[in-house]
Amino acid sequence: MTNTPSAAPGAATISHACPRRLFLTGAAGYVGRNLARRFLRDDVQVVALSRNPQDAERLQAMGAVAVVGDILDPAIGEAMAGCDALIHAAADTDHGHGGPAQMRTNAEGTRNVLCAARAAGVRRVVHLSTESVLGDGRPLRNVDETRPYPARPAGSYSRSKIAAETIALSMNDVGFDVLVVRPRFVWGRDDTTALPALVEAARSGQLAWIDGGGYLTSTTHIDNLCHGVDLALRAGRGGEIYFLSDGEPATFRAFVSALLETQGQAPPDKTAPRTVVRVVAALGDLIGAATRGAKPVPLTLQGFSASAVEVTLDIGKARRELGYAPVVSLAEGLAELAASAPQR
Repeated sequence: MTNTPSAAPGAATISHACPRRLFLTGAAGYVGRNLARRFLRDDVQVVALSRNPQDAERLQAMGAVAVVGDILDPAIGEAMAGCDALIHAAADTDHGHGGPAQMRTNAEGTRNVLCAARAAGVRRVVHLSTESVLGDGRPLRNVDETRPYPARPAGSYSRSKIAAETIALSMNDVGFDVLVVRPRFVWGRDDTTALPALVEAARSGQLAWIDGGGYLTSTTHIDNLCHGVDLALRAGRGGEIYFLSDGEPATFRAFVSALLETQGQAPPDKTAPRTVVRVVAALGDLIGAATRGAKPVPLTLQGFSASAVEVTLDIGKARRELGYAPVVSLAEGLAELAASAPQR
């Protein structure tokens, strides 16, 4: 299985107007609510889909048209009436066992949302994906969009997002432009999930560096991701994939240590051999499969692939075709995090 081929270098870029009415799935999540803020700031009417009334109330307070629903609901298209663009950001991001439920949400949810969008007359679609579609536990060094999907993906999350990408790109057609954006390690202010979990892992002594943590990682500040998605809607070519990142890789240890320090948490000093951690991840997969995810495990190959090896991205295509350039540097993003951290 391979990615959709890219056009030749220097292909002409076609600019599209800013959407007037945008349908956004996954609007209550970290990425989704920041995308909602971004487009509302630009006076775009945002129809924001979330799964519960409490999230809908918060989105309504932001200025969005809040809709309660599920991406698997066949009637979702009713809420898309009058929308000219769609950002599909909803996904099950569990890095554990995942299983059939994750595949259904990520793959069939994508199919349902895009079919509804096409029927509703939506013209432009950005499908939010991940570099994890290329993960199989081996390093990914300065990879670009021509890299094929692995023969044996790292886990359920990777498999389900590969399926979702494949479905999305297969639906690209004249008058229905579908393109894919792949960020890596999204971070920044207002993170109420990943960063607090990282801080708690360090505080409880559960966080250790793998082989010292000296391998490189690409990262994507939330403002850079929102900027890239905006550019993709305006200038991206249907049927294409675009990597987004901060454009300045850091060692995993240095970056995660800096994140922890913005929250007043000292980074760990212990380390574990990569070979041992790989065995632990393999055992986690076996236990997850045997118990169908009922028994929690400390690590899976999916988690190992995301955090234990180099993952760096070549964003040259986004620079050339979208005019993308990061708007927030690592130093600026870290300073903002430190300034907004709760006082301890």
